[in-house]
Amino acid sequence: MKKIHRAARLALGATAGLALALSGTTPASAATWELRASGQQICVTSSGGHPGTYFLAPVVGSWSTTVQIALRDLPPGVTSAGGTPIPPGSNYPDPANGATTVNGFVQISIPSLPVGVYTALLTASDHAETQSTPVTIKVKESCY
Repeated sequence: MKKIHRAARLALGATAGLALALSGTTPASAATWELRASGQQICVTSSGGHPGTYFLAPVVGSWSTTVQIALRDLPPGVTSAGGTPIPPGSNYPDPANGATTVNGFVQISIPSLPVGVYTALLTASDHAETQSTPVTIKVKESCY
């Protein structure tokens, strides 16, 4: 009798799982937006740094809660006052040319640093999901 009940429960579980898989529903945590800010880099001189610059944070798609923009994993001494919050809304590429409106950015202050290449993470979060992309800070003797 136990084997029959166990088999029935397994069959019911498998049927329920298959029904969910075939229903085409998207999990509640799946984002309907995307951070499109890959490949950004900035060059600063080792002697001067840059007291106030920014990275762009274009978010495309649609979202119903505010998307917060930030930087993390910054090199020592580098600071950020944070990014512009992006209120609920939507942003889609122009169908004619694919251009995307930049609707967010994050400020960064870079002091004098040793010559090198530093990588930080630009993040966007709606509190249900966080997306990130690396950004590069190149410190050189000269950026020309």
